[in-house]
Amino acid sequence: MTATDVRPDLSSPASPRKGGWVAVCTMRQLMPERGVAVLVGREQVALFRVTSAVGEDFVYAVGHRDPFADANVIARGIVGSVGEGKGERDTVASPMFKHVFELATGRCLTDPSERLPVYRTWVAGGVVYVNPVPVAPAHVT
Repeated sequence: MTATDVRPDLSSPASPRKGGWVAVCTMRQLMPERGVAVLVGREQVALFRVTSAVGEDFVYAVGHRDPFADANVIARGIVGSVGEGKGERDTVASPMFKHVFELATGRCLTDPSERLPVYRTWVAGGVVYVNPVPVAPAHVT
């Protein structure tokens, strides 16, 4: 969903060529297994560069606001994973109350009543782009 190898449809109105995607930083500016907060339009978004066991880099983008603490702190969270093998999922634990969120879906693993919005990412020429329209809602319905 937010892996760097997912290419946007360049004919879509939300493609980088059409101005829908926002350039936020370069891959060199993202430290592996760490988060950074960026502004995408008017939304604060937390970016995470995660390296898989086989050395592939993925860039995840989720909402920076912790719904439990009502504070913009998710980029300062602790990156980890749950599961094993093909079932392994990348996560971030909020630095405030330690709620754990799945980076690919935004789902809170410790309290399913909340989730983070998830944004698509794309890397081209070493530049990281974020689509400003979330692909997953901020709240569970």
